[in-house]
Amino acid sequence: MAALIVALLALLPSNACAEPIQIPDINFQMQGSSDDPQGMSTAIQLVVLLTVLSLAPAILIMLTSFTRIVVVLSFVRSSLATQQMPPNQVLIGLALFLSFFVMAPTLQEVNSQAIQPYLQGEIDQEIAMEKGMEPLRDFMFTQTREKDLALFVKMSNLDRPQNFSDIPNYVLIPSFIISELKTAFQIGFVIFVPFLVIDMVVASALMSMGMMMLPPMMISLPFKILLFVLVDGWGLVIQSLIMSFR
Repeated sequence: MAALIVALLALLPSNACAEPIQIPDINFQMQGSSDDPQGMSTAIQLVVLLTVLSLAPAILIMLTSFTRIVVVLSFVRSSLATQQMPPNQVLIGLALFLSFFVMAPTLQEVNSQAIQPYLQGEIDQEIAMEKGMEPLRDFMFTQTREKDLALFVKMSNLDRPQNFSDIPNYVLIPSFIISELKTAFQIGFVIFVPFLVIDMVVASALMSMGMMMLPPMMISLPFKILLFVLVDGWGLVIQSLIMSFR
């Protein structure tokens, strides 16, 4: 490797080797001072925007239907015992587009009530954030169990809320997440039952024939895939998932 570098340097013209390499002047200093409030405001808005973009994946996962959908799809793959089929990229992509489908009415409300008025200069940034959270809060309240909500209200030492507006976001969001996980696990249990029955029947049949050294998974896997295809499993799972949000 060193010999190759020396040979390349030898092929270069002598004047090229003698000339210094010009490094561009890069300035990372933020323009604006304490005497320029507008410049400082623009810089702060830029920092806030970058922070929101960095938190966008977490917002997408935690404040939408993505959590329930991706967990249920993972349960489907586990119940089929097909290892990495479908791959993780396919499951996450499917869960992402299904989340867009489920959240389309909510996102349209956010766009019409907050984003468009803010872009047109009708409201400021603070009001846009408040109006943008209202449709998301309505969606989360619809999908959150009262028991989970009461748990976090109690742990946060808040006074008994009189209405939904009295519940802050830091109480609502974790309540919504654990409700989504509980619902996803309930759906996953229902999905597991028929495939568990197939495994038990195949294992009993193999033991009755004295074929105890043959792994039951090798025999039951084709039957589970065949059953899943015959009943249009993906269609039923997706339909059940979408209807669970209605």
